[in-house]
Amino acid sequence: MSQEDLADKINFSASLVGFVERAKRFPSRDFVERCDEALALNGDLIRLWPLLTREASPPWFHGWLDVEQQAHTIRTWQPLVVPGLLQIEEYARAVIRGEPHISEDEVTKKLQARMERQAIFARPTPPILWVVIDECVLLRPIGGRTVMRRQLERLLEAVESPRISIQVVPMALGGTTGIAGGFVIAQLPGRSDTVYIESATHGYVTNHAEEVEAIHNRYDTIRIEAHPQHVSIDRIREAIVAWS
Repeated sequence: MSQEDLADKINFSASLVGFVERAKRFPSRDFVERCDEALALNGDLIRLWPLLTREASPPWFHGWLDVEQQAHTIRTWQPLVVPGLLQIEEYARAVIRGEPHISEDEVTKKLQARMERQAIFARPTPPILWVVIDECVLLRPIGGRTVMRRQLERLLEAVESPRISIQVVPMALGGTTGIAGGFVIAQLPGRSDTVYIESATHGYVTNHAEEVEAIHNRYDTIRIEAHPQHVSIDRIREAIVAWS
C-alpha cells in the first residue's frame, strides 16, 4: 500500500504518513488506531503504543513508568499544578509548553505520553489515588479561564470514583511542610514503596528505606494540614464559579 493510499484510508495527509514512517513525527493514538484498522492488524499496532509513549519520556522517568503501571496505591502532593494523572489535555499542554526552548513536536510527544499514563485507571482494578494539592493550584491561570474551569471540573469528576480522593491545603496557612516541592509515593504488591521526587530539571526515583520514610512523614504532615475531602470539593466548586 502506498503512502497516498494509506493516507486516503485513514484521512490523514500523505506527508504526515511519510513523516511518521521516517520517524520524523510522533504519531497520535488516533493515527495509530486508524492505521491499525486500515491495515487489518487486529490491535497489533495499538499494542505497540506504550513503547512510543515510553520513548517520548526522558530516560530517568522510565523506571517510574514501570512503578506507576504496577502500583496498587498512589499518594501524591502537588503544590503548583494538578497531578499529571488527572490533567486534561489542554491543561497539560500549557504546563509542558512552559519548558524553556521546547518545540511544538516535543510538546506533542510529551503530551501524548502524559495522557497515555492515565490508562492505568482503565485497568480491571485501577489503583487507589490519594491526591493532596495546594489551594494555589486552583487559582493559577494555566491555559486561561476556560481551560482552568474544565480542569477543575475534571477533578470533580475524578472524586466520583471511590478509588480517588482529593484534598486541598488552604493557602491561608502560609508556609507549609510541602512548600519545597512535589512528590509521589507508590505502593506495589510484594515490594517496598517507591517515591518520585520532583525537581526543576528532572525527577528522582528511589526506594531507599530512609528516603521513603522521610517522604511518608512529609506526606502525612501535609495531609493533616489539608481540608477534609468534602470541604476540599466545596473549595474546588467555588474556584470553578470564579473561572466561569
